[in-house]
Amino acid sequence: MQRKRTTLIAATGAVGLAAAALAIIAPSALAEPGGGHAYGHDRQDCALEAPGTLGGDLGAHDPGLFAPCTDGEPWYVFATGWGPLGDGNVTIRSSTDDGATWNYVDTVWDAKPQWLKDAVPGVDNIWAPEIHFDEAQDKFYLYYSASTFGQQRSVIGLATNTTLDPADDDYEWVDEGQVWESNQGDPYNAIDPTILEAGGKHYMAYGSWWQGIYMLELDWPSGTVKSGATPAHIAGRGGAGIEAPVLTEHGGYYYLFTSWDVCCAGADSTYNIRVGRSTSPTGPFVDANGVALTDGGGTLVLGAHGDYVATGGQSISNGLMAYHSYHEDGHFDLGIEKIEWNAQGWPVLDGV
Repeated sequence: MQRKRTTLIAATGAVGLAAAALAIIAPSALAEPGGGHAYGHDRQDCALEAPGTLGGDLGAHDPGLFAPCTDGEPWYVFATGWGPLGDGNVTIRSSTDDGATWNYVDTVWDAKPQWLKDAVPGVDNIWAPEIHFDEAQDKFYLYYSASTFGQQRSVIGLATNTTLDPADDDYEWVDEGQVWESNQGDPYNAIDPTILEAGGKHYMAYGSWWQGIYMLELDWPSGTVKSGATPAHIAGRGGAGIEAPVLTEHGGYYYLFTSWDVCCAGADSTYNIRVGRSTSPTGPFVDANGVALTDGGGTLVLGAHGDYVATGGQSISNGLMAYHSYHEDGHFDLGIEKIEWNAQGWPVLDGV
């Protein structure tokens, strides 16, 4: 396998936050993805069909999905790191059959950047990556979080690349350093970053437990937090479990999806996906009953289904939602389905 080249840039500015810890099953045999990166030159704005029944290596926790519009191009899923693989760095899987079959590819880096280990002592696995493609820059922005389980000292970091194909001569993950941080006593735990582009601006939502989900405007194209930006509270449950935000636009509304309750407990997990919406990308968001998400509102979209007891850790790419679901036997699997919309404009998922 061709190994990735890594460029490390000295980390500057504020530090990012981290996500919930877990034990992830070992990925299966390694496989190279195919194709070039023509998707890097095509607008990512289309309506894809769901791949249906998935196969291959589905052990992707907190999946960050990139499903390109270009026919024949590989799909990618970035996921929380596992054990010794690449020093616990973000894992990469690819599919060459429109998301139906998944193969483990590699980790983003072979070892964590030193600034990250210094910022979060004892950090093990890197959590909850989010992949964002910027057409104007022809560049991929990979946000990720680092923390230790149950702790508020967390960071969000950023890496960039001009292609996702490891066989491409231009393939190189550049470490852009720290983006944001949380410390003991902050109202948030800044983990689980997600990116929204709206009205010519870029926003990062993040959060886990504590007082919930917050949002910051980003400086672009640097991808760092805009100077003087103040975190805005956009969803919370008064200290109960809420995390893993992801945002999308549909029919004139901006939809904020979050994961509620308990992740990472095997068959005892109670994760479920909730949603609210707003006419503004920054809120206020309300659920289908009109309850503000900052007051504990959130309409259930998907939780337990079939043989699965819990679902969460979601991301969205071109109308598809990726998530992981915990099986009643304790393991977890990647799921991908198309978001359907009911007559009132609310999202519908069925777990298949």
